[in-house]
Amino acid sequence: MSTVLALATRLRAMPDGELLSVLRARAVPANGIADVFDLADALLSAESVQRALERLDRPTLCILASAGALAAEGTAPTMAAVRDRILSLAERDDAVPADADERAAALNALLLAESTGDEVRPYEGVRAQLERWPELGLPSEAELAAAAPPPFLDAVDLTREGGTDRLAAERAFATVTAVTELVAALAEEPARELSRGGLALPDTKRLSSALAVDLSAVPAVLAMAERVDLAAREGNLWLPTGSASAWSLESSADRWCSLARSWLDGLSEDVRGILRLRSRAMWGEGLLAFVAWAYPAGQAWLNARIDSVITEAELLGITAQGSPSVPGSVLLEHGAEAAADVLSALFPAEVDRVYVQQDLSIVSPGPLAPALDARLRTMAHVESRAQASTYRVSADSVNRALASGETADSVLEFLRGISLTGIPQPLDYLVHDVASRFGLLRVGRLDTGDELARSYVRSDDAHLLTTLEVDQALAALRLTRSPGGRLSSPADRDAVFWALADARYPAAAEDREHRVVPLRRARVGSRPIEDRPDPARTILDRLRLAESSDPNSMGADWLARQLDIAIRGRLTLIVRVAMPNGAEVQYELEPTGLSGGRLRARDRRADIERTLPVSHITGLGPSDTAQ
Repeated sequence: MSTVLALATRLRAMPDGELLSVLRARAVPANGIADVFDLADALLSAESVQRALERLDRPTLCILASAGALAAEGTAPTMAAVRDRILSLAERDDAVPADADERAAALNALLLAESTGDEVRPYEGVRAQLERWPELGLPSEAELAAAAPPPFLDAVDLTREGGTDRLAAERAFATVTAVTELVAALAEEPARELSRGGLALPDTKRLSSALAVDLSAVPAVLAMAERVDLAAREGNLWLPTGSASAWSLESSADRWCSLARSWLDGLSEDVRGILRLRSRAMWGEGLLAFVAWAYPAGQAWLNARIDSVITEAELLGITAQGSPSVPGSVLLEHGAEAAADVLSALFPAEVDRVYVQQDLSIVSPGPLAPALDARLRTMAHVESRAQASTYRVSADSVNRALASGETADSVLEFLRGISLTGIPQPLDYLVHDVASRFGLLRVGRLDTGDELARSYVRSDDAHLLTTLEVDQALAALRLTRSPGGRLSSPADRDAVFWALADARYPAAAEDREHRVVPLRRARVGSRPIEDRPDPARTILDRLRLAESSDPNSMGADWLARQLDIAIRGRLTLIVRVAMPNGAEVQYELEPTGLSGGRLRARDRRADIERTLPVSHITGLGPSDTAQ
């Protein structure tokens, strides 16, 4: 019976859940598929079969190729026969995996073969594509079986303590720091995504400086932040998410744990399986050689994915210079929590005291406890960030702290509580001086309904308001005089306030009762809801609309498509026909034409031409002598 006809019959009887799974696994596009015959054609096309074969590892390909060769020779492709054939070609005992039966079942589930009893019989299109592999520069059946895996290099000793783990820990800590700084930088100012993809160069440079990483590393850090739901894009702007603040308050080890878990969870099953096999062996060239052996047809898509995985593994300290670290080996074998427990001992200890210096700088002798770091950032700028970090207090930073709800007393009390050197006089003077001038300009909302006057700026200092009017740096606010000696702007209150703050004016936001209200600049983004059509679901809906509710019923359209395939393929079928007396007879026929509701066919056994009413045909089946 035709492979297409046999597969179409199988597809028609498959439950919805199984059919959806295979459609997604085979990545079948919805275009041009109206019924199960179209789907069978698509699944057995050379392009679709090759795409599926590229995702299979060598042991599975061996099973498929040997089963196909046995079937072509007329030998029943039982699993026992397949094992014997592979072993004879490979001449090594480990050529057949212990889970060969499970792999055969997976081939059946992918609709690359049909399993019946102990047999695994590849579909004709699959067998033919594998036979063409040598023409495509891909291994033949014998080469698939005979090629032994490349040897593993030196294994990693999980009991050792050496330079690899120290270097891995340094990189892991630096990456955690970089992601933390990324979140903080995006909260201060979103980054712009270009329409053609990628961050705008000015934002890339700004983030590179804030993260203390090379320009080329910024996209990788942003990708990690997005994957763990710390950054999201809204429109063309990258923003921190609502979960970013809580994440930043976790310990360094816990923050690394979430990044490592997202890296591991983001791996496809095939890549994760490869890396687990190499969890205690060198990566680099050895890993790429293993990938080339394990997926002989998959290097085009797999190498790019492996390169990305290797890059992030180095950044996260899973590997160091191509060698898995102990935390990296534990991650692949036991999960993120176990790996974080190992890595935490290699991270520098957090501190809760700093040195406050005369030049208004603040030096942390080690990683500052996250909660203290978050509070300190509200009143000081981060100048350098590493195991020992430097912050600097300025008029701008103090003004920002006051705008967020701090007071001069609360700022000095906090700094005094964490300082090992007290509060230097210059710092005390700066905080009180800024606080004395804070709020000389008050910014509020106007509810007049006039789009040209949505906010106001007021002050008892008329000269200061005049300065604002002529300041070209504030031209975008379109500040104009309004009754009462105030300035009005078409911009929102918060936008006016932050523009004044950035220009270093002593501004404060106020409510309708003229009470100062704290403002925080951070704008929170959220992951966009994916609303993409599911091709698999689209195909399934079309199939169910095209067929009758009873998958075993003949149906005129179903019967016509079967007969059409038989005619085009010159196939021999067993045709069951209902006779006028109520009896049913069987003919072995080779259909030759279909028109006017009548089937013309050559009767193989009687060697005559028959013409039968299609309406009397009750069933079709494969002939034992079918080609």
